Amino acid sequence: MPTTNARARTNPTRPAARAGATARSRATSSAAKDTAARNATAKTTAAKNATAKATTAKTSTAKATIAKANTAKTSTAKAGAARRTRMAPPVETLDKLHTIHPDAHCELDHDGPFQLLVATVLSAQTTDVNVNKATPALFARFPDAEALARTDPKDVEPWVSTLGFFRQKAKSIVGLSKKLVDEFGGEVPRRLDDLVKLPGVGRKTANVVLGVVWNTPEGVVVDTHVQRISQRLGWTTNTDPVKIEQDLMRLIPKEQWDPTSHLLIFHGRRVCFARKPNCEGCGLSDICPSAFDAENVGRKPKRDRLGAPRRDA
Repeated sequence: MPTTNARARTNPTRPAARAGATARSRATSSAAKDTAARNATAKTTAAKNATAKATTAKTSTAKATIAKANTAKTSTAKAGAARRTRMAPPVETLDKLHTIHPDAHCELDHDGPFQLLVATVLSAQTTDVNVNKATPALFARFPDAEALARTDPKDVEPWVSTLGFFRQKAKSIVGLSKKLVDEFGGEVPRRLDDLVKLPGVGRKTANVVLGVVWNTPEGVVVDTHVQRISQRLGWTTNTDPVKIEQDLMRLIPKEQWDPTSHLLIFHGRRVCFARKPNCEGCGLSDICPSAFDAENVGRKPKRDRLGAPRRDA
């Protein structure tokens, strides 16, 4: 028998089978890649949709917050407008304050008009308590205008160094002492026009001295307490002390100008605080138009996050 060639016996369909398998493998790989691409696209689309939904939700929340804030502002403005149409009756209010604070007085310790004048100048930008701690030693060393007039301001600074702006205050009390000695014989004048010419003495300081010593003030002393409480009582809508004083002078009898400031200051320090006023324990709550909402009235404007003043009603 003839010998059979091994190559002749090889299955001629194997190369074709291998080619088919390769093609199928490539097709499968391509299909897998297409599926992966579609899945990736779907995930990207889903992520974009989620982001869009989140953005929409944030926008809606922000709009709702703004709308709520605007509604609150409108309500506050309406409440403020309603408050401004009401006023605590001045005479009745002062009578009640006399009952609540029968010992209301100037809380600056002094002996005579010169010491009161100096103490009032020193009280700017600080408390009466701090001034009262500093003045006993100061007046023991410099008892009158003549003693201070002969002194260099730098030698006075150690005696008032516990007070704010003490260098300027030392200069002022020495300067006013020299002017008192040179022009008024060392005595404190009894006219506002003369007092306000003294270094460091303004209208408020002058009226403190005129009212406390001689009961002849030419206006109402307006400090932070008087300003805040007069606004809460509906006696003024102004924020400038000069305009507030004019409002109070029109409302209050002249003979009450001096005690009015002491009564309001006492009330502000003991009851009607700037923050968390004690409306529950206040004897004026039945006639005060700001009762139980007083914290939103008569305070300095709050500041927003950018530092700009934001006014309350």
